[in-house]
Amino acid sequence: MFSHCGLTPQQFLDGYWQRKPLLIRQAFADFQPELDRDDIAGLACEELAESRLITGSYPEHDWQLRYGPFSEADFAEMPECNWTLLVQDVEKHYPPLSGLMSRFDFIPRWRIDDLMASVAGPGGSVGPHVDQYDVFLIQAEGSRTWAIAHSYEDELLPDCELNVMRSFTPEQQWTLQPGDALYLPPGVAHHGVALNSGMTWSVGMRAPSAADLFQAFGEWSAEQPGDGGRYRDRGLKVSRCAGRVGPDAIARFEQFFQSTGAGSPGFSSFLGSFLSSYRLAHKPAPPDVLFDPSSLGEVLKNGGSLKHNPWTRLLWLQHDDGASLFAAGTEFPCPAALAETVCDPGLLSRLKAGTSASDLELLCELLNRGHLYVEQL
Repeated sequence: MFSHCGLTPQQFLDGYWQRKPLLIRQAFADFQPELDRDDIAGLACEELAESRLITGSYPEHDWQLRYGPFSEADFAEMPECNWTLLVQDVEKHYPPLSGLMSRFDFIPRWRIDDLMASVAGPGGSVGPHVDQYDVFLIQAEGSRTWAIAHSYEDELLPDCELNVMRSFTPEQQWTLQPGDALYLPPGVAHHGVALNSGMTWSVGMRAPSAADLFQAFGEWSAEQPGDGGRYRDRGLKVSRCAGRVGPDAIARFEQFFQSTGAGSPGFSSFLGSFLSSYRLAHKPAPPDVLFDPSSLGEVLKNGGSLKHNPWTRLLWLQHDDGASLFAAGTEFPCPAALAETVCDPGLLSRLKAGTSASDLELLCELLNRGHLYVEQL
């Protein structure tokens, strides 16, 4: 991806990641998108797809936002210009895009949120805005101008469902052609405008906020035995002012948060559960016929291979005595070698007959819960 700009992935991470933008000409040379604009429009008509249709322009600020699913009649009524169709999680709806997503494996896979497709007519835009996460903007079809600014007034347009900035003064500007990519770190204001009918693919990173983490940790703690522990104040002194929360109490609460949060033995389990869960509650469906170690062994013996359900995020954590594999929020203790294999699509697909009985047991459980599926020859 970075060869045309003379960088290695590590040099990119050292010099640009979360620091400054980078324009990458022909990051994907001779890029031929596996889905065209009609495919994305068709996906936006499906009930399970998260889609939005935005019309308007800057600085007119005549923005309108509609949520899908849409119909062919909706698209027939579209204006000729100044419209944008956004569809989230495209790589999960269309698993062959895993090849494109693997180009980002220099970043931990749990850090990547999704691939969003943006189909636009001439002048199409979502307005100048600021994201609080890293994003790679890949031009798939047509051409689009991107303007950015590091210094800006962060006032948003009032009474608007979109997070559009009221004013925006560009500091740099580029026109991207198919195969070009623009990396933007968090906090950089940007405004993209389609110069003609085209399509942009955005690979966005996952950046949980403190609110996200605290809320999720509270919910996780509530499910643990004893609600995650209780406040204690052994050694309490006689109060001279009963209405006051004294410094000793504040110190005990700080210690309590540390002992039940990042300092607690169960924090890594919470983190694995949290990071392996998607934004959306797409429940993996079990197969029509459940597997047991014997039937799975026969599948592998006959050349079948195991694949990831694209709606299941898989990751693993290593411990002193093994590892924990996490699939869509559920923890499975297992050997580190098996956890690494399951989480690596290449290693997983190359599993053959002869896999140990204990490993087959876990693989069957993952299959029967819908986190994996079998692809026959």
